[in-house]
This record gives sequence, C-alpha cells and structure tokens, in this order.
Amino acid sequence: MKKLTIIFALLLSFMLVLSACGKDNADKDKNKTDNKNAEKADNDLLKKVKDDGTLLIGTEGTYPPFTYHDPSGNLTGFDVELATEVAKRIGVKPEFKETQWDAMFAGLDAKRFDMIANEVGIRPDRQEKYDFSDPYITSAGVLIAHKDNDKVKSFEDIKGLNAAQSLTSNYADMAKKYGAKLVGVDGFQQAVELLAQKRVDVTINDKLSFLDYKKQKPDAPIKVVATANDASSSGFMFRKKSDTLVDEVNKALKEIVDDGTYKKISEKWFGEDVLK
Repeated sequence: MKKLTIIFALLLSFMLVLSACGKDNADKDKNKTDNKNAEKADNDLLKKVKDDGTLLIGTEGTYPPFTYHDPSGNLTGFDVELATEVAKRIGVKPEFKETQWDAMFAGLDAKRFDMIANEVGIRPDRQEKYDFSDPYITSAGVLIAHKDNDKVKSFEDIKGLNAAQSLTSNYADMAKKYGAKLVGVDGFQQAVELLAQKRVDVTINDKLSFLDYKKQKPDAPIKVVATANDASSSGFMFRKKSDTLVDEVNKALKEIVDDGTYKKISEKWFGEDVLK
C-alpha cells in the first residue's frame, strides 16, 4: 500500500511538471504572437490609422507661430494647419495631443501618437532613432540690425559689437565665434526690442522668427543684413518602421506643394514661401 502511495505521488508530480511546461510553452507562444502582432501594427501604421480614422499628432501648443493657442483658445499655427491638411489628404481626422517639448519624443516612443508636428529639425542624431517625412520647411540663421545701421553687412562685421542673444542657444555660439560681445536675453522678442531701441547693435536668430515678427509688426525698425549658409530643414517625425505612414504623408506633402496649397499656408503665416 505504501508503494502504491509513493508511485501515485510520483505520477501526480510528473503530471504537474508536464502541465507547467505546457503552460510555459503556451505563454511563450502567446508572447511571440503578441510581439509579431505589435511589430505588424508598427510596420503597417497607415492601415491602423485608416482603420481608426484618426491620425494622432504630438505637438506643443506653446510655440508660435508653429503651434500655439489663439486668443479664443483654439490650437493653431503653421505646423498645426499643415498637419491638418496632411491628415485630410490621407482621408482621416487629425487629433492633436499637446505635450511639453521635453516629453515629446518619449510620448512618440510610448505610442501616445503616430507622428510629431512641432518644427522638429532633421538631424543625423535624430535620424538614427526616428523616421522623418520629407522636409516641409527650411530656415537659416540671419543677422539682424537696426534699419538705420549701414555699417553691418556681414557676420564678419560684428566683431566687438553688442549682440543680444539667448546665452545657451546655437546663435549665441555663432555670435561669439564672430567676436561679438554677448548681451543675454530671454528670447527673440526681447532681442529685437533692444535692437529697435538701439541698446544693442545686432542679433543673430532664426529667419522664420524674423518673418513672423515682421508680419506682426511690419513697421519695426529692423532688417536682415546677412543670411548664414547652413540652412536647416524640419519634418514630421515618426517611430522607426512607420514606413507605410511616412510614404503616405510624403505623398500628401507633395500634393500640397504641387497644387499651391503649401504656398498659401506659408504666405499666411510668414508672408513668403518658406520651403525654398
């Protein structure tokens, strides 16, 4: 009787082991299937977007004139309008997810949205981790002086002059490289106000910021006297392996440019075509 009890116990233990192994294998198979489905969803993000009928778009909402809120509280801006037009051409509705810049890339990684529309510069370090659409805007650094200043005509002319700059910006480094004395400011608005008052000699900043400011204040006594050669481009940003959606967005962008819609949007926000 004792032997039978031992044999029964051994058989029961063996069956439990087999059952556990079977469960582990089933769990592994399920995980493999889930991973394959997730990978497939990423590889055909366009299908998911079209099935949902919505393109989820990450943006700041605090960065005029690209993405910000108008006096009525509505989200607007150049990037917002262009991304909305892209979604329309794809045949889906845009749904903007406002996120602070510091959390923007992490939000894309976490699949909170399908793409980012926030004037993201196309740089090699970013291209290693993310996919980009074709460039939809191009800008360069410009040297800005008071309209009465006829002595400053090139970047080389600013040596020893006072340049109003955000001290941690690339443009501050550029001004320093050409020998200017830096006067720290909080941003472009303060820089051009000091320049208009002739309290500084120059400022180096983004061409698009200058165009937006002149559009808002056409009588501001400032002018561009030189443009840097190294223009930078921005595009919509995506997770890697979003090929199908990227291709469709590029197709929509081309249509928007070819039929003149891009030029209308660009002139509305900047007074000129900023893709050139």
